Amino acid sequence: MNLDLTGKNAFVCGGSQGLGLASAIELALLGANITLVSRNEEKLKKAILQLDTSENQQHQYVVADFENIEEVKKVVEDYHSKNSTVHVLINNTGGPSGGDIINASLQQFEKTFQMHVLCSQFLVQTFVEGMKQARFGRIINIISTSVKQPIIGLGVSNTIRGAMASWAKTLANELGHFGITVNNVLPGFTETERLDYVLGQNALKKKTSLEEEKAIAVKTIPAGRLGKPEDFGAAVAFLASPAASYINGINLPVDGGKTGSL
Repeated sequence: MNLDLTGKNAFVCGGSQGLGLASAIELALLGANITLVSRNEEKLKKAILQLDTSENQQHQYVVADFENIEEVKKVVEDYHSKNSTVHVLINNTGGPSGGDIINASLQQFEKTFQMHVLCSQFLVQTFVEGMKQARFGRIINIISTSVKQPIIGLGVSNTIRGAMASWAKTLANELGHFGITVNNVLPGFTETERLDYVLGQNALKKKTSLEEEKAIAVKTIPAGRLGKPEDFGAAVAFLASPAASYINGINLPVDGGKTGSL
């Protein structure tokens, strides 16, 4: 099985922590050169030290806030002008705050759509010509199991994640014949700051504790445990590899079997 990403360049959004960093760590282990992207430079400096580095690997980071699309455009265009082809693009950014969809403001929808769909569209348009020329491209979107089964209390997130999934499937159909695959990886309950936030909100509403909510969550998972970031990162790295060249346009849950649909 060919998992070798030596000489390939990966651009990992949300790469300073959580699922983005876990994905970057696994990609680096397969030999890729990593560019981490995040708005927090101090976290990026610490994160890049966690990446495996062989003799020929080079890693770097860029600072960009996905809440400001004009800043993202400026930073990425500058990066693109100074660096070689990006072969692997990991689209990933923070999820919106929770709440019932009926109470969500138009501004919440606009902000989240920009952070996820519009920024991802810009990144793909920026990097796709290099992928076409290389006859190798992997566009992997970290979204949510809500595209298969909407999550109660995450109204805006459910909506925008669904839009990302449909965007990705459309893109997969358009780019597949160039040797470029587009796939979505759907995290379940994984031990990250995001999970602590979501379950913490549940705890506040129910007047329970975070640990109690985690115990409740585990009972819903056939694997009998919360996911670890490296579980998720391994799935992303496989989809980025040459071995996954015929996997295109899918939603892959990495959730221990929790999602109640096929």
